[in-house]
Amino acid sequence: MTSALTSQDVQHAWSALIENVRTAVLLTLRNGRPFGSHVPYVFGSDWTRTYLHLSRLALHTQHLLIDPRVSLFIAEPDGPEKNPLALRRLNLQGEAATLSPDAPSYDTIKEQYLARFPQSEMMFGFGDFALWELRLAEAHFVIGFGQAFVSTATTPARWVHQKVERPSTKKE
Repeated sequence: MTSALTSQDVQHAWSALIENVRTAVLLTLRNGRPFGSHVPYVFGSDWTRTYLHLSRLALHTQHLLIDPRVSLFIAEPDGPEKNPLALRRLNLQGEAATLSPDAPSYDTIKEQYLARFPQSEMMFGFGDFALWELRLAEAHFVIGFGQAFVSTATTPARWVHQKVERPSTKKE
């Protein structure tokens, strides 16, 4: 099945999802297994950069210090009137690194984060909190049934309809 949606349509749907859903599930690795944590986030200019304000005391941060590989999962809320299998959802994969307060973008990211989460201002004064930058390489975005798209960091505004590979029935 091909999609009639353009990359611009998908980009618009992506923007609407992240504007309306302010928290995500951060997946880190704990002893080689996925570990999920609920986190607030802000994006950079596109989906390839996401910023989290994390405490060093949190398990997910301890995991990142050992293995920076991450996935970030964002989904629209479910409700009785919705089909849970058709919910919009975005899955991003990449690596995490702390964002140094000396980085040129630090103040801008901090302001953006506080504009979205003003209740976090006090935590920026705590020594165990730091901004983390997720450097995301791949995206998988499901808009609805038959509407799954992929993108890569090399062309983040280009969304390609996901092709489903069917297992071969040939015997080798």
